[in-house]
Amino acid sequence: MGFDQYHEPPNELPQKTRTFARMILSVIEEAQAIDWYEQRMAVEKNKDAKAIMKNAQQEEFKHFGMDLEFLLRQKSDWRKILQGILFQDGDIVENGEKAEKKVD
Repeated sequence: MGFDQYHEPPNELPQKTRTFARMILSVIEEAQAIDWYEQRMAVEKNKDAKAIMKNAQQEEFKHFGMDLEFLLRQKSDWRKILQGILFQDGDIVENGEKAEKKVD
């Protein structure tokens, strides 16, 4: 099994950076799984199968959220930016620009 998430020699990276890389990869994998279930549910005709897929997708979404929270606890600037974007009314892009300027 390869470890393609590293762009630098793993043995030169501190443990904290390797953990961070693992969690970034986990977020990506969870987002991919959410997408796959969304596509499967879009074409599935059997309501029982679709219900099972929906339940599985919810689990993946929960994992995505937990992975993201872990990362945000490591990067306080990321948390500040997302607080200015998520769950806010108004233009998403404008909110993102304003939030980013607050941490510069």
